[in-house]
Amino acid sequence: MQQVVQAFFVLPVTLLVLGFSSFILAPAAVLGSSFFLPQTASPGRIETLRAVGGLPPETCNVFREPLGLQQTPSGMYYVFDKRAHSVYSVDADRRTLRKIVGIGSEEGRVLEPAAFDVAPNGTFAVSDAPMGQERLQVFDSSGKWVAGFFLPGRAETRVSIGGLAIGGVSTLAFLGDGIALNQPETGSLITEYGLAGTPVRSIGALRATAFGNDRQLHLAMNTGMPLPHPAGGYYFVFVAGAPVFRRYDAQGRLLFERVMQGRELDPLIEQMPKTWPRRTAAGTELPLVVPTVRTAAVDAAGNLWVSFVIPFTYVFDANGEKTRTVQFRAAGVLPPSSLFFTPGGNVLLTPGCYEFAPG
Repeated sequence: MQQVVQAFFVLPVTLLVLGFSSFILAPAAVLGSSFFLPQTASPGRIETLRAVGGLPPETCNVFREPLGLQQTPSGMYYVFDKRAHSVYSVDADRRTLRKIVGIGSEEGRVLEPAAFDVAPNGTFAVSDAPMGQERLQVFDSSGKWVAGFFLPGRAETRVSIGGLAIGGVSTLAFLGDGIALNQPETGSLITEYGLAGTPVRSIGALRATAFGNDRQLHLAMNTGMPLPHPAGGYYFVFVAGAPVFRRYDAQGRLLFERVMQGRELDPLIEQMPKTWPRRTAAGTELPLVVPTVRTAAVDAAGNLWVSFVIPFTYVFDANGEKTRTVQFRAAGVLPPSSLFFTPGGNVLLTPGCYEFAPG
């Protein structure tokens, strides 16, 4: 018995230290307790969000390629159908729908549309490119033309994937009294326009790239999405090259820049080409750049949701720190082509016109 007691009290110091260290460093999941770690979702854990609703199949079957689904506080939905060159309104019952903007190159219609955005009062902006000329138009909630203007120069696709072109008027934010665009050829990331087409201000310096001698490729790597922040200012999400976003305040000052990282992105970044093939469009040779980011949106709390070309979405808090990794699932895993937060806080997603509770 004495030998047993002595053995107990003279345990080798190394084993004692290793055992204690293992206990201290063991993750909370192994310990089965939150004694050492707070109860927060791990950014490395993938959360699955399942559809809780959306537009019914009999409504969705009308659309050819819904590339945007948004809702106003009144409950009215708006659907941007890119392939049909149209915008539809859908009543709160989710079944009564009307085509309120149709195809055409004349004022009040759209041809080769690229993007749209809806204000809380139901007015909305649509970008298109009739005859290759970039145009912005604003409509009221019934689809009546309110304002519009052409941009100088020709439409130029800088980034594309699966028929989805990104660049110029393909990413816009409708501000109600103006429109924010990404136009890196101006030397800034974001340009705000009044509804008469007059530039109001420019925000954000272009990021440095390794392609300074290739202007078109340098511009492609500065293509992105301006996303208004509920507290004022913008997030700007770069869609090609290294996955990065920036936050600008209401005065246009840079608050921070964050590199988006995660194990889901590692293979995508590893396979990113160092040189890009080129193609000729309208007599101009352009680099064929594939994006890393497919779409993004900001919720009412100022959290940034970024969906990549792989079917994962990262969520970043107002300080730019990653807090969640999310996958959307309905009939299967859905890679979003657009995200929109409803007045009630849910997420509307295309394709499929589904609705998800953010959790």
